[in-house]
Amino acid sequence: MKTYFLTVFSQKGENLLDDTIEAQNDEEASKIGKERLAEHGYEESTHRCVSPDGRLVLFHR
Repeated sequence: MKTYFLTVFSQKGENLLDDTIEAQNDEEASKIGKERLAEHGYEESTHRCVSPDGRLVLFHR
């Protein structure tokens, strides 16, 4: 399992959510990230999910 990092920001740049995701691959991490965003109502907020090696897996501005 790899550890991915999900972060959500307000329009003012404040962190609204910092979370880690355990997933086998980028596709699974993206799916889990989208589910977590939906749980918290952050689908339309600025967010990113980053892989352990720093690649963007999920991004919305």
